[in-house]
Amino acid sequence: MLDTSYLEKIEAYIRSGDMEFDFDNGDDERKGIILDYLEKLMDLAELADETATTLIFKGSLGAMIGIKSEK
Repeated sequence: MLDTSYLEKIEAYIRSGDMEFDFDNGDDERKGIILDYLEKLMDLAELADETATTLIFKGSLGAMIGIKSEK
């Protein structure tokens, strides 16, 4: 499930300017698809950030105030 090669392909597509080229040269439907994709990617990045924070600090606050974490 954790396929970093796919993320690297997305990164390369964006960094290379290919996405911008596709947007600039695409019809309205293609532009909408690209914008929807980027919106979904940004939502996913926000979820990833929240999840990483939870995973890293899970139980840390409770431990600091003396509450045992539930498992």
